[in-house]
Amino acid sequence: MNPPRLPRSLVVPLLVALLALSAPPSARAEARGHARATFHRRAVATGLSFPLTFTFSKAGRIYYGEKSSGEIHLLDPDSHDDRVFFTIPKVVDAGEQGLLGLALDPDFPSQPFVYAYATRDLDGTPYDQILRIRYANGHGKDPHVIFSSKTRSGAYHDGGRILFGPDGFLYAVQGDGHSSKLAQDKSNTAGKVIRMTRGGKPAPGNPFGQSRIWSYGHRNSFGMAFDPVTGRLWETENGPDCNDELNRIVKGGNFGWGPKETCDGQAPQNTNNSGPTPRILPKRFYTPTIAPTGTVFCHGCRLGSASKDRLFFGAFNTSQIRRVTLTSNRLGVASQEVVFTNDHGILSMERGTKGGIYFSDSGGIFRLVLA
Repeated sequence: MNPPRLPRSLVVPLLVALLALSAPPSARAEARGHARATFHRRAVATGLSFPLTFTFSKAGRIYYGEKSSGEIHLLDPDSHDDRVFFTIPKVVDAGEQGLLGLALDPDFPSQPFVYAYATRDLDGTPYDQILRIRYANGHGKDPHVIFSSKTRSGAYHDGGRILFGPDGFLYAVQGDGHSSKLAQDKSNTAGKVIRMTRGGKPAPGNPFGQSRIWSYGHRNSFGMAFDPVTGRLWETENGPDCNDELNRIVKGGNFGWGPKETCDGQAPQNTNNSGPTPRILPKRFYTPTIAPTGTVFCHGCRLGSASKDRLFFGAFNTSQIRRVTLTSNRLGVASQEVVFTNDHGILSMERGTKGGIYFSDSGGIFRLVLA
């Protein structure tokens, strides 16, 4: 199975690659001088096939998805039992397509549903869909499509992160399908953060009437997480050849990505210049690009007082995990630092059932720990 082909903005600089090979993962963050404490990774499962997405049940078991095969696995981290829970049919995996997101019903297992975001072949055309799968005796059955994009899926910019919010509704991010103008077109969900009921209908209180759209003007995202202190949603976003972003999502907000985007001129306004004003600028932006991916908050994560309620996010290009301190009102970013450098690009990040922070790369799932 081949890893996704990434656009030119995600090409790893040679210097970063050389640094990544020059020291073991446990030593590199400290050697770079970015963190006072030394962070390590502890293997949970290795030898996996591109586990692009994973999530935890309340019992502590891990559901993870293989990007290319469409297989959802059920992993017991204590016994290491790993078996296929369900295989999503007709998954296509060109570029950034594939099985891209997983979430469990907030009331799981009493509401026994697993949700999956995947790119699927529908009569020869790829579309991004969200399916609801019933858990029954350790296996999945009765898949039901609750959302299907109106626009065909691009080989790149498919998004795919899904998670339930503290309000009980399902949030997802769909990429612009490699067409920036779609991000400003509110007749479809491409280039949007969307919010829906458990059955896939537009959630009550959405800003644009009977639409799933929650915010728009997005390019492509692999990470979203809710602040456990405030309930606000944060998102990582990949730029073109400039301006990767860290955003705080605002209901009805226009984040400015669209047909006027360019890497010339004043950053970050140059990639946030389309559609109606006001246009919301990122809380942090990154040039050269780092390809930010999964994000998670440290809430009872056992990584010391310096990490309490901080936001962590990974990057594919640099293989780094950053720790972000928010402002006192938790509306912006006060500071950030690199705390760990892995030996492969970071894919997804999640909070474990008992509070630890976990991440995946192309070959495994790991826990972030202190020395």
